[in-house]
Amino acid sequence: MTIKQKNTLKRIIAGIVILAASIFLGETTIYGIGLAVLSFAVVGWDVLLKAVRNIGKGQVFDEFFLMSVASIGAMLIHEYAEGAAVMAFYQLGEWFQSYATGRVRNSIGELIDIRPDYANVVRNEQVIQVDPYEVEVGEVLLVRPGERIPLDGEVIDGKSFVDTAALTGESVPRELGIGDTAISGCINQTASIRLKATATYDQSTVERVLELVETSGTQKAKTEKFITRFARYYTPIVVGIAILVAALPPLLLGEAFDVWLYRALTFLVISCPCALVISIPMSFFGGIGGASRKGILVKGGDYLERLADVEIVAFDKTGTITEGCFDVQEVVPVGSISKEELLFYGAAAEIDSLHPIAESLQRAYGKSINRESVDDIREEAGYGVLATVRGHRIAAGNEPLLTKMNISHELASVTGTVVYIAVDDIYAGYILIADRIKAGAANAIKTIKNAGIRKTVMLSGDKTDIANKVAAVVGMDEVMAELLPADKVGGVNRLLKDVSPGKTLAYVGDGINDAPVLARADIGVAMGGIGSDAAIEAADVVLMTDELNKLGTAIQIARKTMGICWQNIIGSIGIKVLVMITGVLGYTSLWAAVFADVGVAVLAILNAMRALYLRENTSAANMDEKTVMAETLCD
Repeated sequence: MTIKQKNTLKRIIAGIVILAASIFLGETTIYGIGLAVLSFAVVGWDVLLKAVRNIGKGQVFDEFFLMSVASIGAMLIHEYAEGAAVMAFYQLGEWFQSYATGRVRNSIGELIDIRPDYANVVRNEQVIQVDPYEVEVGEVLLVRPGERIPLDGEVIDGKSFVDTAALTGESVPRELGIGDTAISGCINQTASIRLKATATYDQSTVERVLELVETSGTQKAKTEKFITRFARYYTPIVVGIAILVAALPPLLLGEAFDVWLYRALTFLVISCPCALVISIPMSFFGGIGGASRKGILVKGGDYLERLADVEIVAFDKTGTITEGCFDVQEVVPVGSISKEELLFYGAAAEIDSLHPIAESLQRAYGKSINRESVDDIREEAGYGVLATVRGHRIAAGNEPLLTKMNISHELASVTGTVVYIAVDDIYAGYILIADRIKAGAANAIKTIKNAGIRKTVMLSGDKTDIANKVAAVVGMDEVMAELLPADKVGGVNRLLKDVSPGKTLAYVGDGINDAPVLARADIGVAMGGIGSDAAIEAADVVLMTDELNKLGTAIQIARKTMGICWQNIIGSIGIKVLVMITGVLGYTSLWAAVFADVGVAVLAILNAMRALYLRENTSAANMDEKTVMAETLCD
């Protein structure tokens, strides 16, 4: 609780105590009237001041104006205690709203309080404490136990456990050792480690996360915008109705003016729209905060609302459904050549290539290759490479390469990425490279379908047979294969035509070639753990881990948030309309109107705070998961 909130609460309590004394002494006595006016002054002076200031700015019809007119009007018809009560309990409701909003903001603030204060840089064999912005890529950092990792880096010395909860939502510490990637913003726990910075601070994960969360409030949901517009027209309308309620019966029917003025004031009190104006934005803010607690960054209420309406989900394959790294699965020599020789020729021919296929060949060979033993490397775009290795002419590539060179060969009847090798224009065998389906991918797809998603589609640049095999393993409903990046945009456009009115399409991807598709979909979801900067910038939702089941969690949070919003909208409007009608008919007093208004606001706010917390549906997560190998080619 802030100092301002404490002081306001003390003033409200003092005003209520004075009001109680006024009622005890009698509302019609000079002492009772004096105490009621004093209570009104103690509690309501700032509301009156805000109303006057807003009128000067042209903002006439707001809650401050409504409460000021209602309370002053009650006193003018000699309902002093009720006039003071209107202001006192309105202020109590406002204080509660402020306190609840602060709680939500503090909860999110704790989640994103991950900005490091300093970095320990090793320079000239001395450890110097500097601002993280001063660290350059390649510099060595020392992170002691209990310190926050200041920049993204690679561990070059030491082993430790780190707490990643603030970034990924993972409750179990993650172990880091030499060669592992350390994410900025995480807390080192058990031992000192040394890192080599792989990004400047402004490009590190911690700064990207903070920037995304801090700007999330700028994207308002349609429901939020509707409530804002609704309040803009609603308040003048109810003021007009109140004037008619106070004036028409006395003028047309000769009714007592003070009776209908009292009813009009009751109508004004209950018509205050603050329950909606406060609780709806708080619901979205709470939903964004609740998602952050689970390691899911939603860039604004607009995207949370779209996520709740998702009907079709399209997925990239490599890096999203599969792990996205190549591994040699089979080495099949032909003739007298050995497996090791075949693998050596493939790795040597690809020695200058940075392609993942080349890296997988060199990793599988596992030995250093003398660069001087390799000459005349020539890349055949779309086919493979040609090179001279230890005096032998080597061709390494796809089947069309050997066909183009008129080399007689057998067609490998396997599904996957096949690197054919020819030595001195004679077919020597092939190497099969595979990509592994992510553990949990099948369960994640099942969870998403159980959430009410009508169709799941996989978009891939891979060959049709490979893509179909992966899709069958994880349970996809539809496959689009052999797509270039531009073709994926076209695929999403076709899927958008299949989306029902009022529903949306989500696309999940991780690579730089997914950025255009992420931007084209109704809701773009990036796998933030290994995702490229371009994909994360283009996406509307970022899953900070590589766990695909987080998408199901994100959909649950979005739908819960929207459910809370509509509960507040329907409940608040329903109760207010009921009390408005009974107030005009004379069955509801100002006291009842005050308690109804404050009660509706408090209930709506408490309901909105539920968006911060989600009990996940873990039924699918608890199922047995088999690690599945898929012989697939990365996009």
